[in-house]
Formats: sequence, C-alpha cells, structure tokens
Amino acid sequence: MKACFFIGLFIIVAGYFLFSCSRRKETPEKTVEQKLLMQIDSFSALTNQCRIEALKPLPDEKRLQHLFKETRLAYKKFEWAAEYFTPAVTRVVNGPPVTEIEMGGQRVINPEGLQVIEGFLFPKYNPSKKDELEKQLQLLQTSCGQYKAYFQNIAIYNWQLFDACKLEAFRIITLGITGFDNPMSLNNINECAVSLQSLQTVLANYEGDGNSDNLVGNLTASVHYLIKSNSFNSFNRAEFITSYGNKITTGITRLQKKIKLPVVKYNRLLNQDAETIFNSNAFNINAFGPGLPYLATGQRIALGRKLFFDPVLSGNQTRTCSSCHQPDKAFTDGLTKNMAVNGKQQLKRNTPGLINAALQPFQFYDERVNTLEEQVENVVQNKDEMHGSLQKSAGKLWGEKTYRFLFSEAYPKTGRSGIDPFEIMNALSSYVRSLTFLNSRFDDYMRGDKSAMSVSEINGFNLFMGKARCGTCHYMPLFNGALPPDYIKMDAEVIGVPGNKHSKLIDTDKGRFNILNFPTLKYAFKTPTLRNAALTAPYMHNGVFSNLEEVIDFYNKGGGAGLGIKIDNQTLSPDKLHLTKKETGELIAFIKTLNSN
Repeated sequence: MKACFFIGLFIIVAGYFLFSCSRRKETPEKTVEQKLLMQIDSFSALTNQCRIEALKPLPDEKRLQHLFKETRLAYKKFEWAAEYFTPAVTRVVNGPPVTEIEMGGQRVINPEGLQVIEGFLFPKYNPSKKDELEKQLQLLQTSCGQYKAYFQNIAIYNWQLFDACKLEAFRIITLGITGFDNPMSLNNINECAVSLQSLQTVLANYEGDGNSDNLVGNLTASVHYLIKSNSFNSFNRAEFITSYGNKITTGITRLQKKIKLPVVKYNRLLNQDAETIFNSNAFNINAFGPGLPYLATGQRIALGRKLFFDPVLSGNQTRTCSSCHQPDKAFTDGLTKNMAVNGKQQLKRNTPGLINAALQPFQFYDERVNTLEEQVENVVQNKDEMHGSLQKSAGKLWGEKTYRFLFSEAYPKTGRSGIDPFEIMNALSSYVRSLTFLNSRFDDYMRGDKSAMSVSEINGFNLFMGKARCGTCHYMPLFNGALPPDYIKMDAEVIGVPGNKHSKLIDTDKGRFNILNFPTLKYAFKTPTLRNAALTAPYMHNGVFSNLEEVIDFYNKGGGAGLGIKIDNQTLSPDKLHLTKKETGELIAFIKTLNSN
C-alpha cells in the first residue's frame, strides 16, 4: 500500500511540474493566437445575431443598428491582426463600399462587408435591402471560418506581432479618428478605444521585460481620453495625436528594441523603425522605385537636377521639365493649363506639383503609371508635352563631355560605350525623389513644437479630420490619396468637377476611365496631395477653381452632385457639410501650415 501511495504521489508531483513547465514555455505569441481565436468566435456570434434579427418578418431597426455597432466593435478587437496577416479576407470583411478595379484591370472587386451593411442600416434601416443584407452577413460568417483556419494553422512571430500592432496604431491615427470606415454610424471614437484596448492586451505580454516608456500606461490613458471625448465633431484630434498617439507608436518601437526582438525589414513606404508617422525619416523615398541598382544617390540626384533644367530632352530644344514645374511655384506653373510644346493649343490637364511625388504608388491624374521613371518616359515622349525621344537624347548626351562624365560617375559600369535611356529616366526620377519635404509648420507641431500652429490652425486641422471629412480622402500626414498605413492603394475619386465654375455640366475629361474602361471609373481622378496647396492654384485636374475658398465651397455643397450636376457614380458624398464662414477660414489657415519650408 505504501509503495502504491508513493508511486501515486510521484505521478501527481511529476504531472504538476510537467504542467508548470509547459505553461512557462507557452510564448506570448501563442497566448495572442488563442485570444485571436476567441475574438473571431465573438465576431462570428454577433454576425449571426445580426442575421437572425435581419431574417425576421419585421426586423427591429434599433436592435439591428445596435447589433451592427457591437459587431464592428468585435471586429476592431482583432483588426490589427486581420489587416496584417489576412488582407484578402479583410477586404471582404471591412473593405470600401465602392467597386474596386485591381491594377491592370484584371479583376473587379465588388463592395462587400461591414461598410456595405452600414449603408443598409443607417441612418434608417432599408427593408428593400433585406436579401442583400442577409448575403453580406453570410459573407462575414464565411470570412470568420477563413480567419480561424489561418490563425489555427499559422504561427505568429514576435516581430510580426509588433509590426502589426504599430501599423494598427498608425491606422487609428490616420484613419480611425476620421470616421473613415464608418461614416454613417460615426461610432469611430468608441471603435478606436476598443482597438487600442486590444493592443494593450497584446503588448502587456511583453511590458514586464523592462519597458521604461510605460507603453501599457499610455495605452490606458489614450483609451480613457477617447471614451471621455466621445463626440465626433468636437473630438480634439490634434491633442489626441500629440499627447497619446505618438507616445504609443514610440513606445512600441522602443519596447521592441529593448527586448531585442529581430526586425525583419521589407520594402515599404513607411519605414519600420519610424517611432512616429511624423518623423523626418518616416518615409522611404525609394519604396516605389525600380529596385536596388537604381536607388537615388547624391550623384544621380545632381545629374537629374541638371537634366531637369536642360532643354536637350525636348524635341525642339525649347522646353525643359522646369518650364511646367517651376521651383518658385512649388514645382507647378500657376496656369489653368500650360501650352503644348508647339505653342498652338493648351495641354489636356493642369500641371501637378512634384514635391513629395515620390511618396505615392501611382503617377498622373489618371494613375496610368506606377513609377516616376515611367512618368518621365511618358512626358518626354508625349507629342504635346516635350515631343522628345529618350533614345535620341541619350546619343546627344553621350556626345557631350560633361554629361558623359556625369553618367559614368552616377552609373559606373565597365566598357561603357553610351548612355542607356533608362539612366536618363532614373536620374530625373532621383531628382524628383529628392524633392520630398515633410518639414512644414504642421510637421513641427506634430513633432512637439506647440508654438508652430495657432489656435485657428489647430481648429482647422480638427475640422479637416472631422466635420469637413477632408481626412477621409486626403490621408494625413501625406495628405494625398495613398491609403495608410500600407500605402499600396491610391484613391481615384469621382467628385463631379464641372467644366467651368458656373457650369451645371461635368468636365468632359473622363480621367481614369480612359485607361481602364469600367463605368465606375468614369470621371475618376487621383486624389492629389494638399501639401503646398496654398502655393499651387488653380485647382482640380482642369484648373477650374482659382482659390481655396472656391474649392472648399465646392465640397461644402456636396461636390458635383450637390451642385446639381447629373452624375450617377460620384464617390464623394453629395450631402452638404454645413461649414460656416469661420470654419472655412480655419480650414484654409490649416492648409497653409502644410507649405514646405
């Protein structure tokens, strides 16, 4: 009996130690994976409750709306992982409520998911969409199964976890606080709080490893600030970013360094080691370039600058790049439309600026090329713009001793016997990449200089990101249409620009439709940057508006549709913004803070 007793006791003690060891060996990543599966189950259960209510003969509108808000909050708990690890599934769950055309027009992606459902339920439930509502809720259920299949079978590495959490914090700062993905229900402040609470839970697994920046404490404080400030129009976004958001992304970056986690770098626009999205080195000017052999170097930039001001590239030797992109006009020309190189007719479109052009994944108003190199080729060889030939220009440049030396220094190679036309394209593009200036008074303010902006300008920023809805298309801090925090997609919006400022007819230029012949792209144009906008009048692709007051008035009235222009596919909301004269003035005051120093 004693022997049996000691054997049993040994088994119990051994089991306890084995269990304790296995628990000690469970990594934070494994804990996070298990939490994710639970959160996905909660999201699935809520989508099912929405579906049950929607299938009733007479659904309760208030209950449906409440359940929908709860469902979105459930999604926000694991958005950080969903966006990072499973973007294709997440496009179905929380993609934009508009048809998207993949690059090259190979695939049409119909609007699906939470943002589509929101339009059925807010501001009033639309019974005629009942069948479509059920279909969308069923898609969410299917997506839950795909999420679970992924996170049950794929291990999350700690460096990925930190990368994903910081990108989610950037997503909240740039998109979440604007109401970007819930413009009808406007529950975005609560959603941001839930997202940050989730990051807090995730990162608390690592906080004990010696982080003196009190990351979890800052996350807690930010959540409290959001909950206390739960009003869309009055929410002080400037204070939230400078007092809370920047501390969070800085804390995540520093904690990762302190616990010596590996940083697996990959090419992207937003640098992985950026502590805040406002750091002077936060963005990689070579991200959208042609690759390692053609990075912008000092020699290539100097060569490109010389070419930029040399008429050698134009067919008649009279036009330079600077003829239309003048440095003293923020690299625009101040004209509605410049003249063709033959001097006989106007060019088709207004001249866009080149400052920060490197920080966008597509070029031209119609987004027809991906790189600056392609843009150079298009402009130089366009019969109306420069009517030149890169091949012929390469021969001329090789015949000049100075250029022969400069190209040999910038692109060293053995046995060189000429200039490759691509080297011309790359040198000019390198110069344009050097025109990246994120050094405005706005940037100074976001980096901690509270004297850099006045109260009126700060009010303008808060309007920009809130009531005026500018920040849902011109994404901070680049203020162009490149969607943060990945910056791979570039918005092309249909806003209904008139042919002239007093016309009730849309401008005849069909924009992106001329490149990809899809009805939804008719009159769609790239969303340009608003940095230096105070210096680059006139505005729009056709230069129709002379000043910022006219531009804001156009948006305030609901774009073309709000003005009475007949347009079926406008992506801009036709609803009035109801901005007062004072608010318009504050918006313009803020936009002026975006001028580069």
